[in-house]
Amino acid sequence: MSELTSFSVPKLPRGVRLHFDKVRNAYVLLAPERAFNVDDRAVTVLKLVDGVHTIRAIAATLAAQFTADPAVIERDITAMLADLIGKRVVEA
Repeated sequence: MSELTSFSVPKLPRGVRLHFDKVRNAYVLLAPERAFNVDDRAVTVLKLVDGVHTIRAIAATLAAQFTADPAVIERDITAMLADLIGKRVVEA
């Protein structure tokens, strides 16, 4: 696995999807034979992970939405995505 950069384009691999679980009243990240609970911040990011936009573009979108520093957001989402790549539920 190569290191994530601002220009990495994250995506959900085949068989992985973000799903709203009505029973739990929360989003989960579903993968074959696994499910991961995701918090509201992760959901906000994962909704933008489409295999088209770079990490920098995702951070810029979130920075505009939440009036925050894009560099801080980019650092935080890069760390989150690296963790999810390690769990094999995100690719870049």
